[in-house]
Amino acid sequence: MTTETSGTIRAGIVGYGNLGRSVEKLVQKQADMELVGIFSRRDSLDTETPVIPVADAADYADKIDVLFLCLGSATDIPEQAPGFAENFTTVDTYDNHALIPQHRKAMDEAAKKGGNVALISTGWDPGMFSLNRTMGEAFFPNAQQNSFWGTGLSQGHSDAVRRIPGVKFGVQYTVPAEDAIEAARTGNGENINKYDAHQRRCFIVADEADHERIHETIVTMPDYFEPYQTEVNFISEEEFKRDHQGMPHGGRVITTGDLAGTRSTIEYSLDLEANPDFTAAVQVAYGRAAARLAAEGRTGAVTVLEVPPYLISPTPLDELVKRDI
Repeated sequence: MTTETSGTIRAGIVGYGNLGRSVEKLVQKQADMELVGIFSRRDSLDTETPVIPVADAADYADKIDVLFLCLGSATDIPEQAPGFAENFTTVDTYDNHALIPQHRKAMDEAAKKGGNVALISTGWDPGMFSLNRTMGEAFFPNAQQNSFWGTGLSQGHSDAVRRIPGVKFGVQYTVPAEDAIEAARTGNGENINKYDAHQRRCFIVADEADHERIHETIVTMPDYFEPYQTEVNFISEEEFKRDHQGMPHGGRVITTGDLAGTRSTIEYSLDLEANPDFTAAVQVAYGRAAARLAAEGRTGAVTVLEVPPYLISPTPLDELVKRDI
């Protein structure tokens, strides 16, 4: 396989929640990929794709070019991803920003041990927003930069909520302050604190006896909720199933700055009807890059900041240059 795609990329999936199902659909739409199977602890899944016991994953190391880790960031990825990276080239969507350096180190060691690539923290933030923050800061000598998330459902934060003992159902929505967005657009975002500019709203189904403990666990959870403004709402299962089944999300990165006496603004925004579908789309594209990097002999952890854009595209580089430059 070369960076111009001379062969089919053989893919596998670990995890079959919302993200895993979206990755499955999108891999099946790629002309240069084929799905070997889904690794799961469950005996059967609602899919026509072959289901393989996750305990047997290592037996497929020579049959898969890239393994998509569709696991939760709260505990599953930190605990399981390094083990997979020893046997496979992997792509994950780890989104605990504060701990990404630690995750990168663990994945780098594991991937190098196995001679693989571990492409980490893909998706839209981290991921696409990371790229736009880096470019925006590079273009302005004294950039003023602000990131906003929402309004929408966060997969990582919702997963963290659902893992609290006693939580039967749970979701978390991130809601940005409109006045903060307007201040950033006009170049007055220097005093915006991301914790004050967003509210995290949780909707939880749990027994009443557990409400106080669950509330305290959520609002004091480091990195995910503390020190954000966090609202915890306990609702009925009926209300949850009626009002909280959709997965919209979005956000924006706004960069402003002075360029030799003139002010310019760059704004990158996303409006997502289904958060898992877009996250999966980014993960699958970077799966293509991971397979290509591995074929070139690259090993270790790689972030989206290190991947040349043409490596994520199914279109050959010469055609991209002719068409898009």
